[in-house]
Amino acid sequence: MKKIASFLVACSMVLGLAGCAGSSVSSSAAGAGSSAAGSAAASTAGSAASAEGMKIVFVSSPSGVDDGSFVQNSYEGVLNFIDSRGSIDTVTDIVEPTGDTTAAVQAVADVIADYDVIVTPGFQFAGIGTLAQENPDKQFILIDTVATDESGNVAELDNVTSLIFAEEEGGFFAGLAAALTTKTGKVASVHGVAFESNVNYQYGFESGVKYANEHYGTTAEVVEIAAYAGTDSTGNNVGGNYVGKFDDPATGKIIGQTLIGEGCDVLFAAAGDSGNGALTAVKEAKDVYFIGCDADQYDDGANGDSNVVLTSSLKCMDVTVERELNKIVDGTFAGGTQLLKADSDSTGFVSEEGRQQLSEDALTKMNECLQLVKDGTIVPASATNGYTPEDFPGLK
Repeated sequence: MKKIASFLVACSMVLGLAGCAGSSVSSSAAGAGSSAAGSAAASTAGSAASAEGMKIVFVSSPSGVDDGSFVQNSYEGVLNFIDSRGSIDTVTDIVEPTGDTTAAVQAVADVIADYDVIVTPGFQFAGIGTLAQENPDKQFILIDTVATDESGNVAELDNVTSLIFAEEEGGFFAGLAAALTTKTGKVASVHGVAFESNVNYQYGFESGVKYANEHYGTTAEVVEIAAYAGTDSTGNNVGGNYVGKFDDPATGKIIGQTLIGEGCDVLFAAAGDSGNGALTAVKEAKDVYFIGCDADQYDDGANGDSNVVLTSSLKCMDVTVERELNKIVDGTFAGGTQLLKADSDSTGFVSEEGRQQLSEDALTKMNECLQLVKDGTIVPASATNGYTPEDFPGLK
């Protein structure tokens, strides 16, 4: 598995400076400890874990724990937790390959009896609410989704915490970086599926470009390919450049090549493994930058004796997941939804020297904007906050 250990530094250090039916296809275990290790001694969510360690299952769908981005960084949080406890806990990772929401919940149901804690990254696991209600002695950590019951109603449960990130903030920083860097005046973002989190990234990116044009004298244009426009859950055409899947790097590459052919010289990809296809397109082009998403993707940008990654927008999922697991241990775990933003150093961008290639001027301007996002002066547009990239707080 590709390691992104430097991302922990990015979240704790860089953000301080600057302010992403069933059966499993693959399953592996990490961490030492006896297979007979005691389960969490909990009858309700938030109870302290057994001193003998916890059995954790990490169920992902469909790109697995080595996607170099969203899923991998979430998994790193589990590994960091296990390491910090001296490997008395264990984790098994399971990949549900279809991405189907029913199959994702069923994958958890098939193994829930064997584990104390269930960690699930992605929208596919939203329908886990009924299963969690039926298993009050298990703790659930959901990432990028809110638990719902079988009727689709939000399920607020003591044993389920939902970690939601303000993706529009990460998208905003990516848009700023793109607009402040482009030489052709054309930039673009590539996405997986037009679910809320990805639309947040898209609108945030467009907001960042618009802000730079309004405040810093740039004239960047966001390029969209009509054939790849996204349709959100309500049937609304949101535009953008959507692959349609999170595990289709081949199509991601085609979209990347098409955008580069249209003159784009900075691409931002919030598309899981599909985004790696766009990264490949950038590597095969000349004088084009790539902006990573969720995690510090600088190492993935290595291209011969150069690097194509300009910077990366960040969601500190590893830090947050590790924190929630520690709450289970110390008995402070509580259910509910947490909206994590820049004001808690949960979103941001890579500014560490040697991990990005922003100009000093761009870096200064982005740091200025980070503070304005933190204090609420700038509120980038998202799929749910009622603002648009043409009209959001702080733009004028």
